[in-house]
Amino acid sequence: MFNYIKGIIDSNTVNSIVVDNNGIGYNIFVANPYSFEIGETCKVYLYCHIREDELSFYGFKTIEERDLFLRLINVKGLGPKVAMPMFATGSVSGIVDAIDRENIIYLTKFPKVGDKLARQIILDLKGKLAAPTTPAGESNELVAVLESLGYKTADIKKVLPHINYSDTIENQVKEALKYMLNS
Repeated sequence: MFNYIKGIIDSNTVNSIVVDNNGIGYNIFVANPYSFEIGETCKVYLYCHIREDELSFYGFKTIEERDLFLRLINVKGLGPKVAMPMFATGSVSGIVDAIDRENIIYLTKFPKVGDKLARQIILDLKGKLAAPTTPAGESNELVAVLESLGYKTADIKKVLPHINYSDTIENQVKEALKYMLNS
């Protein structure tokens, strides 16, 4: 619905900022409201959370933060109010690394994330967050297509060295799928 808002930071509170955009003040929940300077013009990437009795905006300084947030809130038992504080003390790379390494201790340091929820996060997201490292000449488009088909990062990494990247993307996908089915 909304991708971002660009405006002047009007004020900040303990857990939100107010962005003035053309005379309208938008209250946006953010992880670190005091990292935004009052009076500065900035771009805030948004997630609009709609419930029966609530319409809330959650804001992020980078697209990567927002994308990870969207993945996190799809985990059973982890809503926006639990996911947002994770960005206050943790970085995107730190959270992704903790999930991939099954580091429950790191994940449980966040407020309202207990052992059970940390295990659910790992179960749902392990291997699905980090973009695979690609050999020189490889098409990132191929990786995106395979991910959209539901293949895990680990399986994609195994296929990549066997692909002829000078071929069309359609033939690369066919080649990758044949390799996956035959292995």
